[in-house]
Amino acid sequence: MAFKLPDKPPASPLDGKFTLEELAQFNGSDASKPIYVAIKGTVFDVSSKPEMYGPGKSYNVFAGKDGSRGLGKSSTKPEDAIADTTGMTASELKVLDDWFAFFEKRYQIVGHVVNGPKL
Repeated sequence: MAFKLPDKPPASPLDGKFTLEELAQFNGSDASKPIYVAIKGTVFDVSSKPEMYGPGKSYNVFAGKDGSRGLGKSSTKPEDAIADTTGMTASELKVLDDWFAFFEKRYQIVGHVVNGPKL
């Protein structure tokens, strides 16, 4: 029996573990790399939606980042596209959980941030 290569290569050479600096490489600026967004430390491949997460698009602020704070606060301000959720209200944390559930249903999980968000 012949060995068959997988249809798709692994998402990254990082074995599914990303520092925030490594995650930043997957921000959509390099067309040869997938686009990743992390939420609550979980990294999702959002490459199937370049019209949303690609350069210059509405949610690109979250590409290559853990944007938990901004998602929970419903903010696309660059300064809010960070992992730290310290001080967020219960309502904002619920919105963040809703975003996580949305992503979990629609996008493939490719890894986790190793020095994850402060939750």
